[in-house]
Amino acid sequence: MRILLPCVQLLTNASLLGSSAFSVAPSNIYKVSSLSASSVASKTKLSSTAFDILQESQVIDPSNGSKMGALDGIVLSQNDFIQKMFGTSFEKTLVVVMPQLGDFDSAEYAEFLSAVQEDLKQANICLRVICIGGEQSAKKFASFNDIDLACMRLDPEGSVHRALGLHAGPNWDVPSFVPKGILEWFADYCGAKGKDRDVKSIARAWLNYMMMCAGVGAPDTLPEIFRGYVGDKNAPERIRSDEVVTIGDKEDPIVVIKGVSDVKLGPFEYQQLWKDESGYQRPVELATVRLRVMVEVLTNFDEYVPDQRFLDQRGATFLFDNESKEILYEHIDTGVLSYSKTMARPLSFLEPYIGQKARNPLGLGDPMA
Repeated sequence: MRILLPCVQLLTNASLLGSSAFSVAPSNIYKVSSLSASSVASKTKLSSTAFDILQESQVIDPSNGSKMGALDGIVLSQNDFIQKMFGTSFEKTLVVVMPQLGDFDSAEYAEFLSAVQEDLKQANICLRVICIGGEQSAKKFASFNDIDLACMRLDPEGSVHRALGLHAGPNWDVPSFVPKGILEWFADYCGAKGKDRDVKSIARAWLNYMMMCAGVGAPDTLPEIFRGYVGDKNAPERIRSDEVVTIGDKEDPIVVIKGVSDVKLGPFEYQQLWKDESGYQRPVELATVRLRVMVEVLTNFDEYVPDQRFLDQRGATFLFDNESKEILYEHIDTGVLSYSKTMARPLSFLEPYIGQKARNPLGLGDPMA
């Protein structure tokens, strides 16, 4: 997808875009209206009604296309005698509200969740992933990330996200003086399809998403991008030594990266200085994981993102006690690549329930081992 290329550049060069060309507009859709980093960072708590909002929200089961409640099959009513009799109820529910299925955050998070699916079941915790996308998006996402399709539910237009008041970037609007012809061209350039497409909403979503990539209205994004390039001595390894990431034609790829050692850039081949180091997240290691995700999404963009109006919508994570409806853990995303309070170990909040595996779900080299 061509439009993502400048967006990826924004991940490492926030100064390329200025703010003077855009206006800030009020919105009755997105609740985050302040652009200050402090106000965004402070939005980390939801009201005690989050459980009720989820329980009342309607979503789609991607396996059969049927509509249902977001927590159906998990939280039992007094009349669910059959489920109670056969012991199919869960004590707790881990609800992960994801952005678009073509987002960096979604695939990264899913890799960790996939690794602990069985551990969650043994701890009597049900996993429910609510995401923005279509049925084909969910099936492709589940296959690529090796996550159980049965735990996924679709929120095609981000209605659950808005009901929860989740973050959606700096809340900038497209200036009214921009001609519709320019917006139509932009929608075509992005590959947005459909006769009834809302070209202004598409442009608005891209504007807010790219601003988050540049760190605007997303205070945790640039530090996390930086960590992906410089490495992290306190985080476990993120890629296996024999894993290969390629860009370009399969027969003659432009870029080939094997683990953290061998790199081929066109006609040039070299080995990275830290090729013999292990036991921690090496430099550019996490950036390579993100490159792998980017290649997958760009080559299947229409499937992963069937509706571009909601690209800027961020997610959240909740761990509920099903009986008391108490929120045992919550995290509200503050931007792109901010899906956990502890990004070096995103699932560490699950340690009291599934043990040490929560700190290193992939089981790779770990400086804390």
